[in-house]
Amino acid sequence: MAVPALSYPEAIVIGLLQGVTELFPVSSLGHSVLIPAFIGGRWARDLSLTAAASPYLTFVVAVHVATAVALIVFFRADWVRIVKGLFTSLRDRRIDTADQRLAWLLVVATIPVGLAGLLLEHAVRSSLGKPLPASIFLVLNGVMLAAVERLRRNKADVTAIPVPAVAGRDEEGRGYYRSAEQGEIASDNRLAGQSWGQATLIGAAQILALLPGISRSGATMGAGLLRGLSHEDAARFAFLLATPVILAAGVLKLPELAGPTGHGIIGQVLAGSVVAGVAAYLSLRFLTRYFETRTLNPFAVYCIVAGLISLAWTATH
Repeated sequence: MAVPALSYPEAIVIGLLQGVTELFPVSSLGHSVLIPAFIGGRWARDLSLTAAASPYLTFVVAVHVATAVALIVFFRADWVRIVKGLFTSLRDRRIDTADQRLAWLLVVATIPVGLAGLLLEHAVRSSLGKPLPASIFLVLNGVMLAAVERLRRNKADVTAIPVPAVAGRDEEGRGYYRSAEQGEIASDNRLAGQSWGQATLIGAAQILALLPGISRSGATMGAGLLRGLSHEDAARFAFLLATPVILAAGVLKLPELAGPTGHGIIGQVLAGSVVAGVAAYLSLRFLTRYFETRTLNPFAVYCIVAGLISLAWTATH
């Protein structure tokens, strides 16, 4: 009997890794390259992103879809408003409401990374999807996160649209709300108040995530913070922006499961996807609360330390 190209333990571990690291600002792609290399043996052989017709790449794309589903479920109320806003805007041929404007901001901001992904993804993955480049970029990701926090330290948070739903303000002048839903709507309204250029710039930061070791959410949050968004709003916008990109990339690649690279790994894909989806949902619950009051600095330290350890390891192997 032929040995499957991907075992169930491998699928579950990588699914868990994907569900967490795709949303934490620490780079899922970098970890997907480094962890198998560290473990070695069959893991290093099976879990290679640079191999031609790699079943591992097909698997990683599939669990990305599970992450996108978790994002949609978690932000389902937002997406109902956003999709409704997009359709009413198309119907009426105008942009009047915050929901309509946010919908179009997300569309426009997704275009740069969509085009870059189609043009560059294969070339970047085949040339840089190895432990040494991933280690270097992981260090650079940490430096980027730390630099963003340092640069914005003396900048005030920007509230683009005054929101009357606040129940009061804390000692720092930030609004708090009568319910979680009111707070979410207020955040979406602030995001809708961004300029077209700012939203496009923040969305384009996702292009950096094509490099293994650079985090999609970290790059997008960093761009948002430098443009004056609060940590809470920057994280929310990063997660909303990531959803269509991750989902579209996954849907385009999913047909490969019916081809040679998907042969014998359907069960492993399902197991890994379930784990990834649950892990992503729990990660979102944690991160949306975390960024209400905290910064990117702990993730910066982690990336720099983990990247340097990885560099030292690759130098001796």
